[in-house]
Amino acid sequence: MDSRPIFVISAPSGTGKNSLIHILLDKEPRLTYSISSTTRAMRSNEVDGVSYHFLSHAEFKKRIEEGDFLEYAQVLDNFYGTEKREIERIHNADKFPILDIDIQGAESLRDKKVPLVSFFIAPPSLEELRQRLRKRGSETEAQIQKRLELAKLELLQKDRFDYTVVNDRLDRAAEELLEKIHSHIG
Repeated sequence: MDSRPIFVISAPSGTGKNSLIHILLDKEPRLTYSISSTTRAMRSNEVDGVSYHFLSHAEFKKRIEEGDFLEYAQVLDNFYGTEKREIERIHNADKFPILDIDIQGAESLRDKKVPLVSFFIAPPSLEELRQRLRKRGSETEAQIQKRLELAKLELLQKDRFDYTVVNDRLDRAAEELLEKIHSHIG
């Protein structure tokens, strides 16, 4: 494994991590997004191979058995993971990978002793998170409630990350992230 840091951003669903990642990628050309693999259904605004590598449950499990994943986790009813070849693709381009992974995935990477710099993005409040999830309009009220319950558990894990950034204002949170990333890549 390359010794360059892998930047991991984890957050409860709806916290704005995707928006933050897009800003980071626009402002820092040495960063490249690591495309995760998932078994969840593709949303209308997503593209296979750009947003995620969308896989069937059977294909995902086959790749687990073949040792293709650097990390993977089951979240609710779906699998998410980072394939080793994705990190190799980024390193071969002389870039730094930025991963959007959940708490379990970050923990798995810590256990593997990869060069990791981890960020936890926190919402300003659970009520604000509820409003963001509703505004997104992609899930039922029952699914939103499940995500909020999961968020409560995820927030208990934030101290396991190198940095916690509260996304109260997108521009401010992005600047804070960028400053901390630059302290690791110069």
